[in-house]
Amino acid sequence: MPTEGREVRLVKRPVGEPTPTDFSLVATEVPDPGPGQVLVRNDWFSVDPYMRGRMNDVKSYVPPFALDAPMDGAAVGTVVASNAPEVPEGTVVRHGLGWREYAVLDASGADAVDTSLAPAQAYLGALGMTGLTAYAGLTEIAPVREGDVVFVSGAAGAVGSVAARIARHHGASRVIGSAGGPEKARRLTEEFGYDAAVDYKAGRLEEDLKEAAPKGIDVYFDNVGGDHLRAALAQMRLRGRVAMCGAISQYNATEPVPGPDNLVLAIGKRLNLRGFIVTDHMDLGREYAGLAARWLSDGTLPHEETVVEGIDNAVDAFIGMLKGANTGKMLIRLASD
Repeated sequence: MPTEGREVRLVKRPVGEPTPTDFSLVATEVPDPGPGQVLVRNDWFSVDPYMRGRMNDVKSYVPPFALDAPMDGAAVGTVVASNAPEVPEGTVVRHGLGWREYAVLDASGADAVDTSLAPAQAYLGALGMTGLTAYAGLTEIAPVREGDVVFVSGAAGAVGSVAARIARHHGASRVIGSAGGPEKARRLTEEFGYDAAVDYKAGRLEEDLKEAAPKGIDVYFDNVGGDHLRAALAQMRLRGRVAMCGAISQYNATEPVPGPDNLVLAIGKRLNLRGFIVTDHMDLGREYAGLAARWLSDGTLPHEETVVEGIDNAVDAFIGMLKGANTGKMLIRLASD
């Protein structure tokens, strides 16, 4: 039994871009699991854009992180002690107590994962909430129909890197992605299944999107907001659909960010702009898991990862992710005992 483990705590609420001094890495005693509980050695945990909002002391769909307490988030790990017969030692589980090396939790909060189907960390990405987010957005929020032209921003990120596969499955005739830099843009078309890529860092977002979709777009999956939403609105076809998943371009803003100045286009084009949170669509989980497992098996589901080693580098990985340092899912790998 381990006697000590490390955890990352938020010690100061960031103003603008987070800095390492907003966090602390603390060694703490690892308790024994109580009745109905398990002790998990975390092997992987996820750092995600939505966590930036939880660092602000404002009401949102997820409670803010408490100061001077361990942060949390998705993780997978191995049960090393169990007081729950249904989750024996050695089981690999997914749970919500990341940002720490060890976690004690109720067995009801530990979901066993099948590592014969995919590596454990895939359940934090393409086979987990990341993939389900893309699936919900492109099936229920802005449903893709046969022949649609689809545009995805943040297409080299965790959600965007699987979105093309989902859009194609539902009949999209053309899928366009945006990413930052020529290397990421190249990978969109060569590895992630996109027909065309727009490098927004080239400074020609609207012109390049128009060139990639000269007849317009039907569905826009928005991970970025800001100038990307503006560009998409300009290219939307009549009765187009927009799934508003994230707005990473403004997460570090210290002043209110104005909306796109062409939002009036939504009226004349009769657009549907709908925000969503993946946890409202957990009923799709089984359906998506079946499809994702098949796609993973036949090699058509990208599950790109950017891996950072060690909990001591987790904060830098999170800050880097907000700046676009990752391709696919940003993951922290913890050393096993």
